[in-house]
Amino acid sequence: MPAPTRLIGSAASPARAPRAPRAPRAPRAPHAPHEQGDQRIAAIDIGSNSIRQVVADVSDNGLIRIVDQMKAAPRLGAGVGRKGNLSETAIDQAVAALTRMATLARQLGAKRIEAVATSAVRDAPNGPAFIARVKQEAGLKVRILAGEEEAQLAWRSALAHFELGKGRVVVVDIGGGSVELALAAEGLVERLISLPYGAIRLTEKFLCDGVSPKGLMKLRKYVRADIERVLPLRDWRGADVIGSGGTFTNLAGIYLARQGMRTVRSVHGTRIPREEVDAILAMLAGMPVQDRLNVAGLNAGRIDIIVAGLAMVAEVLARVEPPDVAASAFGIHEGLLLETARIKPLVADPGEARQRSVREFAERCHYDAPHAKQVQRLSLQLFDSIGARLWLDATDRAILSDAALLHDVGYHINYEGHHKHSYHLILHAEFLGLSPEEQVIVAHVARYHRGSHPSRRRHRDFAQLDVAVQKRIRRLAAILRVADGFDRGHVGAVDLIRVRWLDRALRITPIPTSKARTLRLELWGAARKAQLLEQVVKIPVEVVGPGGKPVLPDDESEGVTDGE
Repeated sequence: MPAPTRLIGSAASPARAPRAPRAPRAPRAPHAPHEQGDQRIAAIDIGSNSIRQVVADVSDNGLIRIVDQMKAAPRLGAGVGRKGNLSETAIDQAVAALTRMATLARQLGAKRIEAVATSAVRDAPNGPAFIARVKQEAGLKVRILAGEEEAQLAWRSALAHFELGKGRVVVVDIGGGSVELALAAEGLVERLISLPYGAIRLTEKFLCDGVSPKGLMKLRKYVRADIERVLPLRDWRGADVIGSGGTFTNLAGIYLARQGMRTVRSVHGTRIPREEVDAILAMLAGMPVQDRLNVAGLNAGRIDIIVAGLAMVAEVLARVEPPDVAASAFGIHEGLLLETARIKPLVADPGEARQRSVREFAERCHYDAPHAKQVQRLSLQLFDSIGARLWLDATDRAILSDAALLHDVGYHINYEGHHKHSYHLILHAEFLGLSPEEQVIVAHVARYHRGSHPSRRRHRDFAQLDVAVQKRIRRLAAILRVADGFDRGHVGAVDLIRVRWLDRALRITPIPTSKARTLRLELWGAARKAQLLEQVVKIPVEVVGPGGKPVLPDDESEGVTDGE
């Protein structure tokens, strides 16, 4: 079963009193809710390109556990912009899919099935006839959403999965028939907007005979006037941009593949730089449709409409001018699930969800909290002393902080090779506030806190990464190794670390706590784990003990015979 989704902030309405502890009970049937008091709900989003169903258990405190998902792509929106009506073929496929979804939801014990239709059904003259047929054959009552309602659901979903408590944000949801925008400041929605510029509709209008420079230019010029009208520069220039829908998840998948990030479990939270959006758009626009099948990260069912969708993204970014765009793996269907469950996402400030999510994961792995926090504290002291000299920034500091706290979670599996277990646990965990790229780097930094150094020749996952990412991992892992060595005995004997960057050496001096009897083990541990840091700083690293004398590491290979 898929893992639970924990909202960044949520509140159930109406509130209920806490439940008393329950006595042990017999195993539940496969179709029963996960916990007593949970609501099992099915949410179905009938879009212009695809239809998606999510069946989930929703708890009183807002925890969402996905039970099952189903997707179909009948492309109801195909031809609606030109001919008006939904095609009979698309209707037949959609009704068949919805019948399967309704059957699955009922067999899984869903108490409520909420189905909504968006742009294609809303705009088509035969939309009401389609709705009637769905009710007759699938037994589903479908609600047709107004464009602003779509935007509201997209906003609700983004609020549940991103930290939007500060600053201005533009949430963009691109479907097959329309694009929705939610404009918000300090967590409060100012405007909800719907424009008839979906990926299918724009493709049929401007790129039906293939992508040409002239057709793409006409498309972008066509949507630009309305974008400029609804996004005044004085209010929205520099705002954060969050995108949901298949255009954005495919964009994130292509970007991550270009960075060598092929091991991510989800594209959610990926931040794609503006220049990368332009580069990917140019790359896809310049190749025949069938050649796009070979583009890593691009779904085969979207190869013919991806250019139009990305052109829309590029125009929004050109207007708002953010440094990047964040991709959400949760869209209107997720917002519908929250609405149906009567869960109200709460506004979260930057950093809150990430810190809580990382800490809760560490606790689930039964980590050694005093040791992990000590290594985290010493790592950040060392980072603050030398990070700038290594071209590392605030983002890298946050990554190091997370990796230090999680570096030993692999003990949850086994002591032997626990650094490798840490890597896999972190890589496949579900974190909030941590982008897929950051999660991959955190996993690698934790993996290299001991044992062999990062190697392109011997470590396939590391070798696949972009060279710039590899350098960041080496630098952060080098810092973590030394900090971990300074708590070799797991007793918190070191109070702080003093660093001097000399011409001939990097000198590191630990200051003991008032209760520490000796730092002999800590000095030895740090000295023998300093080899990677020496390679990174390109000068000798001296771990200095009492009397100012450097400690000499033994001849044993670092992190192998020691068992650390």
